[in-house]
Amino acid sequence: MEVIGKVKVVNPEQQVSASFKKRELVVTTDEQYPQHILIEFTQDKCDLLSSYKQGEPVKVSINLRGREWVNPQGETRYFNSIQGWRIERVGNEAPAQGAPMPAAEAFAPATNLNEDEPDDLPF
Repeated sequence: MEVIGKVKVVNPEQQVSASFKKRELVVTTDEQYPQHILIEFTQDKCDLLSSYKQGEPVKVSINLRGREWVNPQGETRYFNSIQGWRIERVGNEAPAQGAPMPAAEAFAPATNLNEDEPDDLPF
């Protein structure tokens, strides 16, 4: 899955335990009702966020994660998280695929150069 939007927040890296670290990113989507999506990057993926700044348009590849937890009273709870594994900048312009087509005004109007030839078009 992917989330596309603008970087709202890039939090500093958090050392959760001796062997686990995470870094959070908030992306604001560009839709009628913008959403602020919190995405976690963990372990070696934390470094992917180092060059991103607030306001940059990005596309983030994500996985949805779900966990079950039983509290001390025996109640079962479920938690979801969004985990990022790739991020890339997106531009507003379309990729160039060769030279652009000139405007119609750049061409001379067509003329029938040989008046002796009959027009054999059916319409």
